[in-house]
Amino acid sequence: MSTPAAQIRLATIADANAIARMSRDTIETGLGWSWRPPRVLVSLRDPNTLSNVIGDNRVQGFCITQFGDEIAHLSLLAVDARLRRRGLGRKLVSWMLVCARTAGIATVHVEMRTTNLAARAFYRSLGFEDAGVVAGYYRGVESALRMVLSLRARDYPEVIWEPPLAWRRPTDS
Repeated sequence: MSTPAAQIRLATIADANAIARMSRDTIETGLGWSWRPPRVLVSLRDPNTLSNVIGDNRVQGFCITQFGDEIAHLSLLAVDARLRRRGLGRKLVSWMLVCARTAGIATVHVEMRTTNLAARAFYRSLGFEDAGVVAGYYRGVESALRMVLSLRARDYPEVIWEPPLAWRRPTDS
């Protein structure tokens, strides 16, 4: 199968069932199904959640990330099993990271099963660093590895802003 033309777009209500099924089949295996269509719909409607998909006629992959003031949490990332290792996941995360930087996010957090070595390697390749293990994170059944990516450079010069002269009030002198 050749590499599909990867078009990334915001997820729509029409994508909810496909996202939920992909979550059940690729992420939540063995844990029960918590990201059912109603929960996905809540995320799609949440103004603080970025939900993007890749694919034109059908969802080939998706990424759901909640944005806080300075921290974003990548909750779900999945690519159709038949299309993995073609860069689709990397494109989805890269698109999300551009949005996060634009929104002023300082760090992005993600968790994965401690046994998911492929996910660990994938996130490390994107610059994420291990931040600890959370025991029983997945419904008390399985532990998670938390990884964090800093989006702010540590060597930015300090910027001091002053309003232009035209904006200043005349002072009594």
